[in-house]
Amino acid sequence: MLTKAELPDCPVATTVQLIGNKWKLLIIRNLLERPWRFNELLRSIPGISQKVLTDNLRAMEKDGIITRTVYPEVPPRVEYALSDLGSTLRPILDAMKSWGTAYQQLVRNA
Repeated sequence: MLTKAELPDCPVATTVQLIGNKWKLLIIRNLLERPWRFNELLRSIPGISQKVLTDNLRAMEKDGIITRTVYPEVPPRVEYALSDLGSTLRPILDAMKSWGTAYQQLVRNA
């Protein structure tokens, strides 16, 4: 989680700081469906590198947006899922999806 010192004054800036890059948004988009394993996420997001995915997952886990569950199996299985806090992002992504769909239709019909 962000510390009080890191917390921007503006609520919009706070949201952008937490989820404001394209990779985090695409990761969250997928995790809204179900829990995912690392390699599933890597394959499902074209253009993302293993390092960038790892860095973003760690940041979102630190911020309380996702959970990382390690299952005691051989080989170990790790799943990423949205936390309860992360699940509250659904209306934001739903609004972005609706706006994006409307914009795509506008461009296609122009």
